[in-house]
Amino acid sequence: MKGYGTEEQCIAALVDLRWPNGFVCPKCKCKAHCRLKSRGSLFQCNSCRGQTSITSGTIYHSTKLPLTKWFLAMYLMTQTKNGISQLSLSRHLGVSSNTGAMVYHKLAQVMKERDDEKPLSGDIEIDDAYWGGKKKGKRGRGSENKVPFIVAVEKNAEGKPIRIKLHAVSAFKKTDLAQWSKKHLSDGVKVISDGLFCFLGIKEAGFVHTVAIVGNSRDPVKTAPFNWVNTILGNLKSALAGTFHKLSKAHLPRHLATFQYRFNRRFVLGDMIKRLGYAALRTVPMPKNLLTIAEYTT
Repeated sequence: MKGYGTEEQCIAALVDLRWPNGFVCPKCKCKAHCRLKSRGSLFQCNSCRGQTSITSGTIYHSTKLPLTKWFLAMYLMTQTKNGISQLSLSRHLGVSSNTGAMVYHKLAQVMKERDDEKPLSGDIEIDDAYWGGKKKGKRGRGSENKVPFIVAVEKNAEGKPIRIKLHAVSAFKKTDLAQWSKKHLSDGVKVISDGLFCFLGIKEAGFVHTVAIVGNSRDPVKTAPFNWVNTILGNLKSALAGTFHKLSKAHLPRHLATFQYRFNRRFVLGDMIKRLGYAALRTVPMPKNLLTIAEYTT
């Protein structure tokens, strides 16, 4: 509230984040401009006379919500270990549940797209996981009530986790894993997984891949190669179950993205608002009809 408690403070922060080296017209790239006194967030290019709002073309595009509420939402979504539900967010912001859900999913989309741009490197543990499956019907793999997703952990030279990737997929198939690997793994990585057939797609994609068969063993020696991926998976499921009463399958990729985003930046909590604000200004508008589409993509 001290840094972003007023609309003027929020506008000034977004201006610095969007144009750190000064205003640049998005149409003609001219830097000469004037700022309209009637609307402090509106800039006019001196060359083409085009007018640009600080929020135009960004995730905040055409928002009628005060920027102070957006900044408060960014704080609430980044500073809590287990996250926050849409309903709780709407209560903290003092807005309707629909508005709270819209803000949540737009910021979650920013988090998702930001981390999608950064492939993993080094040594990686990877495992398959499911969310859901408590309804009546087929159980286990292949259940229509379960949502499959990938958990991958990048480790440093000391074997400590650095970053993670959480991605919902349509199914565990070699082609899906090969496609995922090409997009989310850097050259030179070393991946270790269990013996699930689909993980062979990682090697077929051209990456070094080792298989460790552990089965249902609880022997810590056998399961040691997957200590971190299992730990993070357990923390993830506890966080989701404790924060949300119900999760839509269509929105699971964004819920995973919020956990992933916080984990990958857990050592820089003080910069989280600026980081998310910077990314939000570089994320294209996300209208309501796109927010409701399922995203089981690699």
